[in-house]
Amino acid sequence: MDLHTTNLLLGIMAAVSVLEALVLIGAGIGGFLAYRRVMQVVDDLERRQIAPLRQKVDAILADVQAITARVSQQTERVDHAITGTFDRVDETADRMRSSVREKVYQAVGVVRGVHAAIMSVLQHA
Repeated sequence: MDLHTTNLLLGIMAAVSVLEALVLIGAGIGGFLAYRRVMQVVDDLERRQIAPLRQKVDAILADVQAITARVSQQTERVDHAITGTFDRVDETADRMRSSVREKVYQAVGVVRGVHAAIMSVLQHA
């Protein structure tokens, strides 16, 4: 092989290396442009579609929180009312029990008194 052939092959290799570098630079620029377009589409989609949906979802969540708070308050009120009612029923039952017990004791006392009187009369007779 002579020096001219070697120089020709080296020149071809250099040209191919330059072409490869240009292709890589072009691919990088193309990738960057594609990335930028995709990001514009994503931003536009987010602005037109996702942002209004998010606002609606946030409004719904706020309504749900308000309803949950009201239900919690009402549940607490009902619980207090039921507890108060049970307390009053227990108190009324205790009063009724005491009242009935007093009347029964009085009736038992009268019956015992009558029984004692009858027994006394029968024993003296």
